[in-house]
Amino acid sequence: MSRIPRYQEHLKTGFTAEAVSAARCRAYAARADQDGRPNLARHWQRLATEKDALAVKLLEAAEQVRGEAADGSDIATAVSEERYENDVLYPKMIRDVDQATGNILLEVLEAQKAHLKHLEDLREALTSSTGDVAAPV
Repeated sequence: MSRIPRYQEHLKTGFTAEAVSAARCRAYAARADQDGRPNLARHWQRLATEKDALAVKLLEAAEQVRGEAADGSDIATAVSEERYENDVLYPKMIRDVDQATGNILLEVLEAQKAHLKHLEDLREALTSSTGDVAAPV
């Protein structure tokens, strides 16, 4: 039995579907650009943007976007998820696959480590600020 209400399960499933579909559209756009089809690429990008908006709507409806109150809710969630990916998810997958796939996952894991550092730095900046944080470079 699920620990979350059914409506939240459905919103989470919808979010995942739209987010994955948006990423796939961006990949198709990159390939269309590579193949010399910039107009097709723009269509794919437009679809990706629309799907991203739907994903955000579903995530907000599932009450998964809370803002940065005193406890830094969104940052805390992002750091926690990133740590899980770094410490559990990718290492487990790397152990379970062939060398070629493992190498790709190792590249992703290295990027994930940089993401975690960025999020931790962002959390620190937010904690020590009285307003907004500095703009990204």
